[in-house]
Amino acid sequence: MSSLRNDPSIRSLLSRMPENVQRTFSDDQLIHLKVAIGARQWGKHTVDCRGVIKFFKYRYYFVLLAGRNRRELSKKEQKIAAISQAITISMFSFLVITILLLIIYLVKSALGVDMFSNYSFGVWAWFKELFK
Repeated sequence: MSSLRNDPSIRSLLSRMPENVQRTFSDDQLIHLKVAIGARQWGKHTVDCRGVIKFFKYRYYFVLLAGRNRRELSKKEQKIAAISQAITISMFSFLVITILLLIIYLVKSALGVDMFSNYSFGVWAWFKELFK
């Protein structure tokens, strides 16, 4: 018995067939069956959202899958992942710093502290109007 027949996906497929049919598959056929089965096996994802949207007489489906990447990445993919991670961290840091500066500015303005006399960014006036 070939090691391919011990593969879990092939074993699962063959177990649903009569034994005389199981024996008729060659290794080449089993490899192609494994590829065909593997193409539709997604596994478990943290986020798995699927739906259908009807637009006039047409129906469109959407799939949103997200989860931990378990694949081995090529050098190019590793480089792209590192750049993407650096950009994401930079954007998140910029957003957090901007929000913190805004909060500090609003607290300063609420306390009546003027850094520059007769000058205002207008943020405090906008904030007061917003929560009037």
